[in-house]
Amino acid sequence: MPALEEKEILNISPSSPPTKRPTASPLFEFWRKFKKQRLAFISAIFVAILIILAIIGPYIVPYKIDQPDYTQVLQGPSLKHLAGTDSFGRDIFSRIIAGTRISLFVGLFSVFIGAAIGTLLGLISGYYGKWIDGLIMRFCDILFAFPGILLAIGIIAILGPGLENVVIAVAIFGVPTFARIVRSSTLTAMSTLYVEATRSIGAKPRRIIWKHIFPSTISSIIVYFTMKIGTAILTAASLSFLGLGAQPPSPEWGAMLSTGRDYIDTAPHMILFPGLIIFLTVLAFNLLGDGLRDTLDPKIKD
Repeated sequence: MPALEEKEILNISPSSPPTKRPTASPLFEFWRKFKKQRLAFISAIFVAILIILAIIGPYIVPYKIDQPDYTQVLQGPSLKHLAGTDSFGRDIFSRIIAGTRISLFVGLFSVFIGAAIGTLLGLISGYYGKWIDGLIMRFCDILFAFPGILLAIGIIAILGPGLENVVIAVAIFGVPTFARIVRSSTLTAMSTLYVEATRSIGAKPRRIIWKHIFPSTISSIIVYFTMKIGTAILTAASLSFLGLGAQPPSPEWGAMLSTGRDYIDTAPHMILFPGLIIFLTVLAFNLLGDGLRDTLDPKIKD
């Protein structure tokens, strides 16, 4: 039998085990699934534009937001004034852009405070249970007994009108929902083997909570956090519309609606454009939250 050449020997030699395809990173997997959510993806672009406007908007507005021009009072939309002018001749489009920073600040900051407090209460309630759980949950039940806007009005009535007090009011009525969501995720994580094993070896509660339980609640927090921003912006605008939040001449969207309601017959554009931006912003955050939920939920297969 003729000697086999080296190339043939290599061909018949036992093949090495097939190499596994590298596992995609969690960020790549998130992006791959999220971009399939078209409405959520478009909403994310809209929210990104709003954030950019909140940062640079006051510096790029075509007109000064607080300078009256009595020669342009109650002008309708035109190429010169895209959203028309108000009762003082101020450009409404410029004021909407400048007000983006105020409205987003109220929404983001109030929800952040509510999420921080609610997450802490939910982790403590779910981990320790017993009378601590009962006390925290009864506190949440008391807050749940009041409709959100009525609770916010009551808090404003105690603290007084103003944008800072609006942030506090919106943050307070967001606490119980975050506490409930995090408590539920904590109870689920408590029943897993890795948490039980960590407790059995005598790990400190603080380490178990922040190292093993809290990471499992992040996806739920992110989803509700995103959706709650829209609700917070709407609530803040409602309070300003009622005269309990930002006060004129602030370009906050709710305050602009409050000013424009007196001219609804003669200049409907004064409430049309502020109302439209509130509607689009709240819708965008809600759709973005829905998309994040579908993307981050491991039970949903693509």
